[in-house]
Amino acid sequence: MAVAPSSRVAVVQAAPVAFDVARTLEKVGDLAADAARRGARLALFPEAFVSAYPRGLDFGATVGARTREGREQFRRYWESAIDVPGPHVDALARIAQSNRLHLVIGVVERERGTLYCTVLFVAPDGTYLGKHRKLMPTGSERLIWGFGDGSTMPVFDTDLGKVGAVICWENYMPLMRAAMYGKGVEIYCAPTADGRDTWLPTMQHIALEGRCFVLSANQFARRRDYPADYTSTFGDDPDTILSRGGSCIVGPLGCVLAGPDFTGETILTADIDRGEIARAWLDFDPVGHYARPDVFRLTVDEAPKVSVSFDGASTPDSSR
Repeated sequence: MAVAPSSRVAVVQAAPVAFDVARTLEKVGDLAADAARRGARLALFPEAFVSAYPRGLDFGATVGARTREGREQFRRYWESAIDVPGPHVDALARIAQSNRLHLVIGVVERERGTLYCTVLFVAPDGTYLGKHRKLMPTGSERLIWGFGDGSTMPVFDTDLGKVGAVICWENYMPLMRAAMYGKGVEIYCAPTADGRDTWLPTMQHIALEGRCFVLSANQFARRRDYPADYTSTFGDDPDTILSRGGSCIVGPLGCVLAGPDFTGETILTADIDRGEIARAWLDFDPVGHYARPDVFRLTVDEAPKVSVSFDGASTPDSSR
């Protein structure tokens, strides 16, 4: 595939319409169109953008007990998750196609009774390329999200370069980062819910370590972006900031190309030159000339893990 030597990319810092998939998808369409008007050929949206990162909820769970109210909160969250594939993925495909841009977006995926924090990849022609399920939910996220496996750790060859995604605190998993470097990731997408001051240096470190462009998108959300009956630790003041952003774009030598922004909803863009990756390889390649495979080796199991499998053909019923 012919790869453009340079291209413009965007990170979208915004809030979804929490627990309302239809209105959130409308907002995705508007934001994607805005990114495209700015010349972006790839737009990254935050973690769990469709349709909520349920910040502040405890789902009525304490050690050894659950509440009816908490179970109702989970039902609502489950209802606002999406099936992959499914009609909402089709809607995202139409958004990507109409704006002729690569769409990388965090969603809450539903499979039977389990929810997954997932990133979807859609090509500019509307082709759904695949997904990455978060391998390791953090802290209380483990109550509501299942664990991904090695079968959804893709890096896609695109006309912009090799694109992959690592979600939020997965970025603190050094072996996962090594796996992505081994797949040759060039545009390393890091959708997140972390807006702390320590996040930017983490992104700079990964860019330096992986000799790749790092794009990170976080939500900027206020209390008013959640339903009026949203009972959380943040109270009811509509102006209370629940997620403060901090989205950024970083080059392969750790230079900040855009952001971080903590002021509100915004779209950050940067022009990325793939030649910068080769220039950075002069003195460091984490899985090449700076690796020591005689001492350290990583084996990655990419087989899907299922709880129930059915092997062999059915035995005919001899009574018939």
